[in-house]
Amino acid sequence: MRARLRAGDTAAFGELFDEHAQAIFRHAARATGDRSTAEDVVSLTFLEAWRLRGRLDPEGDAVAPWLFGIATNVLRNTARAARRHRAALSRLPVRDEVPDFADALAGRAEDAERLAAARAALSRLSAADREIIMLCVWAGLDYAATAEALGIPVGTVRSRLSRARARLREQAVTTRRENR
Repeated sequence: MRARLRAGDTAAFGELFDEHAQAIFRHAARATGDRSTAEDVVSLTFLEAWRLRGRLDPEGDAVAPWLFGIATNVLRNTARAARRHRAALSRLPVRDEVPDFADALAGRAEDAERLAAARAALSRLSAADREIIMLCVWAGLDYAATAEALGIPVGTVRSRLSRARARLREQAVTTRRENR
């Protein structure tokens, strides 16, 4: 598969997309909390994968870590662009009319609250720890695949994951105490 992808085999790339698009979408949706943005991330990830196919290491088994590495970079770039966009919007005058999103949000409120709580907890972690949680826990990559996706040693993945889980547990205990 790697050789076919490197050679520009469009059928192989179609297979790659069919096999991994949903996993990349779930990863992006969890990271962004927004389905539309997640769809954009999937598109950009596979565009970048096509563009970078010549850099794919011809050795190795799975291509998922390579794709998740690209997706992680796309998420970083998307977040940076979103920050710039919000900063630009904050400089605009405030509108008097507020659009009604009630119909769009009905039925998704509970899921959105849980995702928001998870994202809030993750936002208190460092970017490196957040990426490890998202890849290992949410995307289900093993330590080796996560290490390959992020270009770091497996031992670093293990230590960051352990540290991030401990911090999330501490936050959960603190939140429960505050809500009593």
